[in-house]
Amino acid sequence: MDLNLGGKRAIVTGGSKGIGLAVARGLAAEGVDVVLAARSVEPLDAAARALAAETGRRVIGVPTDTGDDDQVRELVRRTVAELGGVDILVNSAATPWSAGSAADLADTTDDVVRREIEIKVLGYLRTARAVAPHFVAQGWGRIINISGLGARQANSIAQTVRNISVSALTKNLADELGPKGVNVTVVHPGVTRTERLTQRLTAQAGESGATVADLEAGLARNSVGRIIDAREVADVVTFLASPRSIAITGDAVAVGGGVPGPVFY
Repeated sequence: MDLNLGGKRAIVTGGSKGIGLAVARGLAAEGVDVVLAARSVEPLDAAARALAAETGRRVIGVPTDTGDDDQVRELVRRTVAELGGVDILVNSAATPWSAGSAADLADTTDDVVRREIEIKVLGYLRTARAVAPHFVAQGWGRIINISGLGARQANSIAQTVRNISVSALTKNLADELGPKGVNVTVVHPGVTRTERLTQRLTAQAGESGATVADLEAGLARNSVGRIIDAREVADVVTFLASPRSIAITGDAVAVGGGVPGPVFY
């Protein structure tokens, strides 16, 4: 299937590693020029250089803290200046949720929730607000917000609140921007094989004597019985970023390999 993405221009936040980088690679492989945004300059520049060499597309790294509205506006301004416009926004910048983070009521301080909302919710809002005028003016655009299956599980107050908030933001944007040619969706990964997970499991394997494959198998509690790779999440996001996804907006797409038991409809 031709996704009709050739010549499109995308911003991917959190684009220097993990799911964000995998999405950027998927888009570039389909002919999209990409601006990667992340806070750390050296990994960002290295990722941009490597991806450009691999795909032959224009890939530009723009250091950006999505917690700062001025930096977000500069990110979009530079994208338009460098690429001649912008068509796609993928929001993937967020602090990873990990085991050991505050989960119960007593440990969930205001600052814990505020920190999660600041980047993963307000950060997504800032980037959407900055690109929307460009999308509306050209009558076409795609916004894909990376959230998480924590939106569907009460494992942690802050984790659930931040992910559900991304879903609520997505639906509001979809209803407002849909008549103007802009589709907005939210994608919920589960446990996903990224550089970070592989590094953590490699360290655990060295301590325990187990293999990384055995440790991954212990984490795979989904319907397909294996860990989903970041590239497989990126495949779904790449489709959602394309003109082919016109029938999908305002909805959540789970990409965790299925959750056994519950029926989501």
